[in-house]
Amino acid sequence: MTRLTLALDVMGGDFGPRITIPALSLALEKNPMLFVLAFGNEAETLPYIHKLPLEQQQRIQFKHTAKSIDANLPFMQALRQSKGSSIRLAIESVAEGKAQGCVSGGNTGLLMGLAKQLIELLPNIDRPALTSLIPTLNGKSTVMLDLGANVEADSKLLMQFAEMGNIFAQIMLELVYPRITLLNIGTEENKGTIYLRESHQQLKLSQHLNYQGFIEGDKLLNHLTDVIVCDGFSGNIALKTLEGAAKNILAFFKKPTEDSHLCRQAKRYLLRLIFYRYYRKLQQINPDRHNGATLLGLSSVVVKSHGGANINAFYYAIQYAISQIENEIPAKISQGLNGKY
Repeated sequence: MTRLTLALDVMGGDFGPRITIPALSLALEKNPMLFVLAFGNEAETLPYIHKLPLEQQQRIQFKHTAKSIDANLPFMQALRQSKGSSIRLAIESVAEGKAQGCVSGGNTGLLMGLAKQLIELLPNIDRPALTSLIPTLNGKSTVMLDLGANVEADSKLLMQFAEMGNIFAQIMLELVYPRITLLNIGTEENKGTIYLRESHQQLKLSQHLNYQGFIEGDKLLNHLTDVIVCDGFSGNIALKTLEGAAKNILAFFKKPTEDSHLCRQAKRYLLRLIFYRYYRKLQQINPDRHNGATLLGLSSVVVKSHGGANINAFYYAIQYAISQIENEIPAKISQGLNGKY
């Protein structure tokens, strides 16, 4: 690919341009063929863009919008008022073919609603699923979907998620026959909702899928599976629980004390020395290094970043989008669903 164009909602998230623009700078440095359509408020954004190297500035096309959406608005009201907002303009640029994908840290529900309204769904897919790569303790990754786009999912949707997750894992994780599981409250046949039990029976009959059965929440990081399928309610709770636990444990190594600076440094060094092996493993599952979830099932790449992402985390979300564009994920999933991949 000679040129890759990405649309960026620079106002999305809790911190806006002071996070998104420095993160964009890292991505531009890493990817010399990356060009960006950036949407946001010029008074808040341009001071950060003007600090970038001239070569990077020349690869950014900025469009001003003063329109912002209150994060507390009800979904339908936010959708009606979204015209001219940075999140909508970014998605519109993808829908119009001006960009190959977009990244936003804005409201998840609004992002999905706009994306589904403006960007065509893949054939045989009813609703997109938020999909991400979950790090495991052995340094590998597991695909997990849905992570919050669909609070409820019947057996038909769960089967669609399994099909998409299977193809996504083949491409992104370079696997031949990915192991697939359903997230449940137990591994017994009679556990879980009726939709989970129905999906369980259907997946057992799907010979082209390497279905392994149910998996419980305490095994998500153990790399016992390559694809974890769930509804958005369960998936979002599971993901945020894992992220919170990882961040809190990592914070233990950085916890401030009343000791002198030298003493604090010595304590941190000793802790890391004693628990070095475990500290390295915890760094592997640091959520800042694995930010970004894609709305899988759309005909273009749309990536949602955590609203509270820092610079490095938002940079990883941009890289996640670039990787999917380069791997032609939407086209290959479409082919796979039609039996051609």
